[in-house]
Amino acid sequence: METAGSSSDDQGMVKLSPESRLFHAPRFNCHIIAIIGCKTSINPSVVKLGLEQTLIKHPRFSSKLVVDGRNMKWNPTTVNLEDHIIVPNLDADIESPDQFIEDYISHLTTIPMDLSKPLWELHIINLKTSDAEAIWVFRIHHSIGDGASLMSLLLACTRKTDDPEALPSIPVKKRAGSSFSPSSDGLVWWFFLSIWKILRMIWNSLVDLVLFCATILFLKDTKTPLKGPQGVDLKPRRFVYRSVSLDDIKLVKNKMNITINDVILGVTQAGLSQYLNREYGENKKDGETQHNKVNLPKSILLRATVLVNLRPTPGIQTLADLMNKESNVKWGWGNRLGYLVLPFTVSLQDDPLHYIRQAKATIDRKKLSLEPFCTFQIAKLVLFTFGVKVAAAIAHRFLSNTTLAFSSVVGPLEEVSFYGHPLAFIAPSVYGHPHALTVHFQSYFNKMTIVLAVDVDVIPHPHKLCDDLEHSLNLIKDAALYNKELDAV
Repeated sequence: METAGSSSDDQGMVKLSPESRLFHAPRFNCHIIAIIGCKTSINPSVVKLGLEQTLIKHPRFSSKLVVDGRNMKWNPTTVNLEDHIIVPNLDADIESPDQFIEDYISHLTTIPMDLSKPLWELHIINLKTSDAEAIWVFRIHHSIGDGASLMSLLLACTRKTDDPEALPSIPVKKRAGSSFSPSSDGLVWWFFLSIWKILRMIWNSLVDLVLFCATILFLKDTKTPLKGPQGVDLKPRRFVYRSVSLDDIKLVKNKMNITINDVILGVTQAGLSQYLNREYGENKKDGETQHNKVNLPKSILLRATVLVNLRPTPGIQTLADLMNKESNVKWGWGNRLGYLVLPFTVSLQDDPLHYIRQAKATIDRKKLSLEPFCTFQIAKLVLFTFGVKVAAAIAHRFLSNTTLAFSSVVGPLEEVSFYGHPLAFIAPSVYGHPHALTVHFQSYFNKMTIVLAVDVDVIPHPHKLCDDLEHSLNLIKDAALYNKELDAV
């Protein structure tokens, strides 16, 4: 169930892959948080019965970590759900439920996980908030698996609300040009175009690798109000989220003939630019604050790190079948992650669509680069040659020299229910890495939820950043809707 290089012993133990061991390093102890809103109150007994029939049949959720010297192994064990399902006693007259949820989850980031049991837990909070009747909070150690696989696993426990026997539908990525079949007249041009793309990919990969090594050695992002100091990985995190219309994002996508990832990256660049411009303006001396003018420094190096899952993500149907079988079905699992660095353009633009065009150019270039595969191989070589401690120190230094983590995950196309409880939103994130800001986009049904994980000592008002991101999306949507040039295309 782990990556190549792991093995099992006679007692059924499975060694952690080097990549999974990395997430247990002292300065790289990463956890995944999934905040899930529910449209009804939650019945813990029903949830417990559902978990018994599904999730705990998965080997990683029914194994505890055993540390034997330098070796780390997954040891199958009997799961006592009472140890994993936490239902806090709540005062029915809580004055600010949304604030209570934020404080509760932030407090979880200060509590180490208990290594004497499988490394996951589910908190059931039956408290009505502004966007849900109750809240689930999953906390899962990152060594169990990467975010994409874990999200697929959790969704395999859900069913369509309008068809309780059916698994949710997830969009399938289509390869651009997969149906292209060149004619004899166009074959020569197709050949030279392919050669040109290969040459560009080689060049882009070399440049990205040089920048990757430079970031490890000396290249640091500009110190801004978003960049955390040394030791930020040990600080508590606060998670805030905001759901926006997925239809608005699709409108921009269709108008400009681009991808959803192009849109959300452009929205993020616009939102961060607005936030930083205000922060720099407010930090000026009295009388110098200019809220409506450019307060940004002339040159800002701001980059996001993206962890790319290089393992084919198990399909929902496959995972559902796995959990329905009593036998321990073998399926590739664990962490197989490469690094990708996205440079962000921080500026104020008169045309909001310019942020989208910049984002598309960045993503189009990254598509013609082998950066994630090369960085994965480098990390694998360092792990094999120097061990986990050195690899963790290098990874920590690399991430510390960038500003934020950025990711997006595709969710179900229709409304789903988790053990009979219809979901209002899904908001996953991560903590334990050396960034003061993590930005995650999660689609679900007709919503896109923006999730921010922040160190409040660096970003004391994360809701303002949510406001900036939402406002930027509205500006971009309006610009796309009323742009006559786009209508003519």
